[in-house]
Amino acid sequence: MSEELKDKEVVESGDPSMDWDSLENYSSYTPAQREDFSERYNRTLSSIGDNEVVEGTVVSISKREVVVNVGYKSEGVVSVNEFRYNPNLQVGDKVEVYVDGLENKRGQLELSHRKARILKAWDRVNQAFENDEIITGFIKCRTRGGMIVDVFGIEAFLPGSQIDVRPIRDYDVFVEKTMEFKVVKINQEYKNVVVSHKALIEAELEAQRREIIAKLEKGQILEGTVKNITSYGVFVDLGGVDGLVHITDLSWGRVNHPSEVVSLDQKINVVILDFDDAKKRIALGIKQLTPHPWQSLDPNLKVGDTVKGKVVVLADYGAFVEVFPGVEGLIHVSEMSWNQHLRSAQEFLKVGDEVEAQILTLDREARKMSLGMKQLKKDPWEDIEVRYPVGSKHKAKVRNFTGFGIFVELEEGIDGLIHISDLSWTKKIKHPAEFCKVGDEIDVVVLSVEKEPRRLSLGHKQLEENPWDTFETIFTPDSVHEGTVVELYEKGAVIALPYGVEAFATPRHLVKEDGTTAKLDEKLPFKVIDFNRNSKRIIVSHSRVFEDVKREAERADHEEKRNANEAAKSTMRRINAAQEKTTLGDISELAQLKENLEKGEKDADKKDEAAN
Repeated sequence: MSEELKDKEVVESGDPSMDWDSLENYSSYTPAQREDFSERYNRTLSSIGDNEVVEGTVVSISKREVVVNVGYKSEGVVSVNEFRYNPNLQVGDKVEVYVDGLENKRGQLELSHRKARILKAWDRVNQAFENDEIITGFIKCRTRGGMIVDVFGIEAFLPGSQIDVRPIRDYDVFVEKTMEFKVVKINQEYKNVVVSHKALIEAELEAQRREIIAKLEKGQILEGTVKNITSYGVFVDLGGVDGLVHITDLSWGRVNHPSEVVSLDQKINVVILDFDDAKKRIALGIKQLTPHPWQSLDPNLKVGDTVKGKVVVLADYGAFVEVFPGVEGLIHVSEMSWNQHLRSAQEFLKVGDEVEAQILTLDREARKMSLGMKQLKKDPWEDIEVRYPVGSKHKAKVRNFTGFGIFVELEEGIDGLIHISDLSWTKKIKHPAEFCKVGDEIDVVVLSVEKEPRRLSLGHKQLEENPWDTFETIFTPDSVHEGTVVELYEKGAVIALPYGVEAFATPRHLVKEDGTTAKLDEKLPFKVIDFNRNSKRIIVSHSRVFEDVKREAERADHEEKRNANEAAKSTMRRINAAQEKTTLGDISELAQLKENLEKGEKDADKKDEAAN
């Protein structure tokens, strides 16, 4: 049996006498030699440990990974995304990496370039801020109010106002660009960094600005470029220094917004009005390049002339009209129309309206002009007596109410008053709103005309004849008419009688025969107890209707009894005259008859007294 077979049998049989440890450690090198070899190998490797930042060399770059040699026994792999800020990365470049672990499960060295940058970044940022150094950053994306910039692996904020000296209209053009910056602010507590690219530009322009300001003079005319337009003015670039043209210095005329006069990037000529060396503020003007419009106003223009213009400003008291470019006149609200009820200019005009007006006053030195529109129309009150004579009938429009009457408009500028007492012959109106409403058309008759104070007294009831002349013959005292209770008050009630007449009854005259009081809308007979034609007043009573009937019956009964008593007394007188011819028995019977008659007379008198 060969030696191999013997060894195989020993292995398979699991001979307990076999020394496996000595077999595993068997080597042809002595321990001293092995130690020497280990020392030599270690000297060829870098001495690195976990959680350290070391410098390595890029040995290869793929679409997903970057292989970095740090001098260790194995190379490390870093994601290519960690080098996004540096698109020009090449093989052989030196980079800093952070050692996450000397060996992972696959036996590879774990490295991170991002962590290394973050650890070193704050030292670099602080150093750049203290030394006012210029650094390079990669603009990652746009955010609210500015941009996010990768600086040494730290996300810094670049405000929109710090990108350029000129306002930026499109932020997206700067995304994924590498630019130079200065660190302008660091918040150590919240780990916030603010950078600026504008600061670099301003530093370059500062020398130019000083040179330009040194040459500035008031009244100097320069060419500039419109840099920015705001609601209050226009910023103009004069070649390294900015000046402001206030909205009031853009044009001699009124300007609602500067964009009406200039546009962005437009080349314009401006004149220097004022400047401040300390604050570096330059006031510019455009309208000053042309003479004031009042200076070139037609010298033949005078009061009484008619001009045309456009409404540019409206106020409650009037409207400003531009009659020539830069020349405005005021039309007071009282000069817009002959209508006396015009309270605000907004009721008559609006901005942009083209109007024609007459010059009322003209002051060239003060540069003031007052205009009037109503003067171009005939004054309607000039011949008021002819067009609206007393007694003439017209149609009018209800304008508004007062407690004492109605104001109506006959035509533009002609108003009149209908007194509340002149609205109706028959109805008692407490407020004009009960009679009509605003906007209604109403027939009127002219009662009186006062030209100087411009007063016109009108009437409505006068269109009909006074019915009270007829009512006087119908509603005579003691006449009875059917009426309806239409209104109830504490002091009485209003009774509607035939022919549209209203009467009044006091509470005691509303009591019915059964003792109850008349109710609203109840129809009952009423007796006229008073008729006053002058005051147009009728007093009626329902109680008198049945009370007078009862009283008349009692009066008739009383009269009958009185006639009977008179007859009895006449008989007594005849009897007394014949007493001398009677016998004793007759005298006794006559005495009894006389007693009975006297007793009956006394009873009748008592009943009369009780009835009264």
